[in-house]
Amino acid sequence: MTVPSSVPPAVPSAPPPAYASAVLDAPADRVWAYLRDFGNLAEWMPGVETGMIEDGGPPDRVGCVRRVIGPGDTVFRERLTSLDDEARTYRYEVLECPLPVRRCRAALRVVPVTVTGGSFVEWSADFSANADDEEAMAKTLAVGIYATGLSSLARRFS
Repeated sequence: MTVPSSVPPAVPSAPPPAYASAVLDAPADRVWAYLRDFGNLAEWMPGVETGMIEDGGPPDRVGCVRRVIGPGDTVFRERLTSLDDEARTYRYEVLECPLPVRRCRAALRVVPVTVTGGSFVEWSADFSANADDEEAMAKTLAVGIYATGLSSLARRFS
């Protein structure tokens, strides 16, 4: 069978610069019901001292801004840009943070693991940084923040 030359071959897209994933021992619907609360990061993310939705509104309202205080009173402000219950995904943009990144857009997604009944959770981000900072920031986000958070989440649901 030949493929017409006008059809490009299927090529997987490159992973985002910062990516972490974990398998949790809990059903995807249960994990998503917990994670879809954009304001509860302080409950499960190590190093987050406090977190809140700035205007006190609902934590699942697209456009809400969470303010997170981390070690040394570092401030992160993030705006929820989309929330999709069917796809069990939310996306957000970083408005303010102490890291040398720009235009940071992140996503968190929960997918069922059909064989075990558990969940596969992905956390990723695309961002810009100065060339000297790019590799370090990718590692900081992927390992220092996302993988650490997912490990803590896995313990919560074990």
